[in-house]
Amino acid sequence: MADPHDDQTARSATGAPDLAELQHWTWVMGRAQQMMMEQGLGLMQAGKAADAPVSSPFGNAALLQQTQDFWKDNLALWQRFVDPAAAMAPPPGSDGDARDKRFKAAAWRDDPYFDWIRRSYNLIADHMLRGVDALDGVSDQQKDKLRFAAKGLVDAMSPSNFPMTNPEVVEKTIATKGQNLLDGLRNMLADIGKGQLTHTSEGAFEVGRNLAMTPGKVVKRTPLYELIQYTPATGQVLATPLVIFPPWINRFYILDLTPEKSFIRWAVEQGITVFMVSWKSADASMKDVIWDDYVAAQVDAVDTIRALLDVPAVHTIGYCVAGTTLAATLALLAARGQADKVASATFFTAQVDFSRAGELQNFVTEEQLALIGALSPQGFLDGRYMAATFNLLRGRDLIWNYVTNNYLMGSDYTPFDLLHWNGDTTNLPSKWHLSYLTDLYRDNLLVQPGAMSVAGEALDLTRVTTPAYVQAGREDHIAPADSVWKITHLFRGPLRFVLAGSGHIAGVVNPPAARKYQYWTNDSDVQTLDDFVAGATETKGSWWPDWIEWLRARGANEVVADGPRVPGQGALPSLGDAPGEYVRAR
Repeated sequence: MADPHDDQTARSATGAPDLAELQHWTWVMGRAQQMMMEQGLGLMQAGKAADAPVSSPFGNAALLQQTQDFWKDNLALWQRFVDPAAAMAPPPGSDGDARDKRFKAAAWRDDPYFDWIRRSYNLIADHMLRGVDALDGVSDQQKDKLRFAAKGLVDAMSPSNFPMTNPEVVEKTIATKGQNLLDGLRNMLADIGKGQLTHTSEGAFEVGRNLAMTPGKVVKRTPLYELIQYTPATGQVLATPLVIFPPWINRFYILDLTPEKSFIRWAVEQGITVFMVSWKSADASMKDVIWDDYVAAQVDAVDTIRALLDVPAVHTIGYCVAGTTLAATLALLAARGQADKVASATFFTAQVDFSRAGELQNFVTEEQLALIGALSPQGFLDGRYMAATFNLLRGRDLIWNYVTNNYLMGSDYTPFDLLHWNGDTTNLPSKWHLSYLTDLYRDNLLVQPGAMSVAGEALDLTRVTTPAYVQAGREDHIAPADSVWKITHLFRGPLRFVLAGSGHIAGVVNPPAARKYQYWTNDSDVQTLDDFVAGATETKGSWWPDWIEWLRARGANEVVADGPRVPGQGALPSLGDAPGEYVRAR
């Protein structure tokens, strides 16, 4: 037998590994397994008994005990693999989640080798995450960051992400003679070329062709936003119009996807005069734009619509970051004695108190803030950076799922309008973006009366008495429901809180015709989200009908949908068809 250290273990003339090389790698893998076993046995012996915790020189016996348990479980799993007949039940945690789509193929359980790989991975992942929880002397904030980092590492190291440890990839590679890997390489190189992960098929969707198709006109254009007015679909409309402020982190048509999913089209069909603000994607001309400018833009849109339709007030909707800004706008109007300009305010998954803002807080570190500054030499942040950040929050679904399917399996992309929108990024003014992260996510100033000001007016959310409808997503990973809930402790006017099924996007974009998900309401006076849920009434389907009923209760008077209610027929002439120019700008 050749010495495993012999330098002559070279490949044969055909390029395939010869016997000596195979022997070498067998020795390497065997030696690695031996080293791992020796380490585990050493830790187990140090405990002197399987149920005796090991003392720690750092005072963290729980963590060391958890490490000992890992090696005991790992050795039990190895024994199960080498001698299935004599093996006991698999260690806890090694079977993973039965709903884990990464391991849905039968080979992950039926083939002993891949079953062992799957169980080993699940065991390591389970113990890594439990190891973070076992740390002593670490603040909750630091634990959250460590847990987030550990979860990201666990997702990245999944055997489903590598060609030789994924049975589906192995099978397809054999069946296609490697064509899947070439197709996957083409997909990967294309993504590298554009600097962004692809989630859906190119060319399947286009704004104005099969997205953002609700008829309307652009009636105003400023350096920061376009104002779109939609064409009435009913003869009579509510006297009080509605203006929607979408997040400028993405483009507004999340609320105007394909016609059957469009919230805007649905709202117009309910007899509402709908206006939409379409924000401009930042460029070098916006290097000095700050949060005050976005608040001022919201006030300007409100005043523009009031004057155009000759109405005293408007209904408003603020989605995500634009909802946070809407809260500041309401506080500004209250400080000026002009609160009656807004008849009601609806908040889609919007936060104002950021003390429990979820995993995005992991990106608000001095290092991350410095990186954002370095990435913005022209005064604006490339939207692909924010897209990558949000993808990391759901790395398993939005990153590694596509690595497996489109890079390793070489599969074609599936057309999906929501994911097309997700990849249609916008740039952000860097000065505003940095202040938003520091003032809100890091320092949580908005909930401190007088700590923030706009246009010289100190903001105090507790002075807001505007009727509010607050929607949160039960599975929202961007604006967690318990964070959104905190708005109920600040506003002083009548408020309705609705908890919707699903998350930040699907929880909002849920048309009644789809008959998906559910929502919860609770009319009792409760102080916590847990108490709200405990006494809540569940209703199947979309919450949109609940919202329109609530809106009509704020004023059911109707007017004829003519004159200035028709886009371009009033004092503001049409500047072009919806969806406008800004939504298409790169």
